[in-house]
Amino acid sequence: MTNRWRNRFRCSMSLFSCNVRTTRFITFTTTKRNSSQSTTCKLRSSTWQDTTPVTIPDNGMMSSTSLSHRPKRKPNGLTKADREAMKSDDLLKRDFHSDAPLEKCITDITEIPACNGKLYVSAIFDCFDLSVLGLSMGTNMKADLCIQTLENALTAYPTLEGAIIHSDRGTQYTSESYRQTIREHHIHQSMNSAGGRCHDNARCESMWARMKTELLYDRYDTSQMTVEELKALIWRYFLSYWNNRRICSANGGLPPMIKRRQYYEALELVA
Repeated sequence: MTNRWRNRFRCSMSLFSCNVRTTRFITFTTTKRNSSQSTTCKLRSSTWQDTTPVTIPDNGMMSSTSLSHRPKRKPNGLTKADREAMKSDDLLKRDFHSDAPLEKCITDITEIPACNGKLYVSAIFDCFDLSVLGLSMGTNMKADLCIQTLENALTAYPTLEGAIIHSDRGTQYTSESYRQTIREHHIHQSMNSAGGRCHDNARCESMWARMKTELLYDRYDTSQMTVEELKALIWRYFLSYWNNRRICSANGGLPPMIKRRQYYEALELVA
């Protein structure tokens, strides 16, 4: 192997070129002893159907070329669980499909930094059409924020009583004040399974990511905006644009309120 290629492979790495039937495993190993380099290359073909991603160790080569296999930030959940609080069962079990409105709902809190503090946004989404049923924002994420979100949803949709509302295991949702509000309106509380797995509330997490991607990222520098400015922006996005005008592939290309209206119109025709 020429010096040009020897210098290029200065780290040990594993490269996978795989399809469903055949996997080729190539290992490049370069060592430096007494100012001389020796390079070995092994090629092995075998049948293998596991396509598990492989982590390539960074020994300087990736850093020098501005490549990174590490996440930009360490994941850090916003809400924290109270280990001693009573938890509700996971009634959804990652099944976010609903055949009718106001039967299955999901809720969560997200955080947006501002120039004069942090804005916490709490929302309740309907699994039927992904519409926003209730929305509340504040500068703290105490249980009162979630209670206000629930009360806003019940004001707009009184028939929400009796529905399932799924959340994570944050202290806001396990607090006695929140549970009391749930019981008063005969709502069935559902929570993530043991271990606090975020995938148990993946639909709600994806809603936050979608909102931030479409509304904030590469459009606004929230660190230069006030909390009140962010509030107005998010209110308009969810209650005006999202509910009434944004097309959703999960709704067959229809905005949430259009799908909901068609559902009730179909019921009237049947009646």
